[in-house]
Amino acid sequence: MGTSKKKNLGSLIVLGILLLLYLLFFKKPAEENTPTRNESDHRQAAFRHQQIYYTKHAQCRMDCRSIDESEVKEILQTGEINYSKSDMKSKPCPKYAVEGTTHDGQHVRIIVGNCNTQASIVTVIDLNNDVECDCN
Repeated sequence: MGTSKKKNLGSLIVLGILLLLYLLFFKKPAEENTPTRNESDHRQAAFRHQQIYYTKHAQCRMDCRSIDESEVKEILQTGEINYSKSDMKSKPCPKYAVEGTTHDGQHVRIIVGNCNTQASIVTVIDLNNDVECDCN
């Protein structure tokens, strides 16, 4: 190998090592503040067993869409979290979109704020029927 090829190879190795060090110690992941799936699962498991608080808006939407508290509790216990519709960075509490089918066949999404000691029901949506409600 010629001297210039050795210098080029040496320079590439040094650059590679520097890049690796940069990535390991200085580059932070873009979603560093986003909870991991395990942390999210732990948090969401907690709201399924907390005291439930219904906002006025949620109560109005439930009345309008013929969804009662037993159905909300059913979905909170058995529903699946739709993470693409959830807002984990919401303040003061992360909000989860929990979806499922009630015992009377309604496919619903419940937006629930996972606060410290209570599950705050923000709104309830019937995913199959677009029902107009006058909830201000």
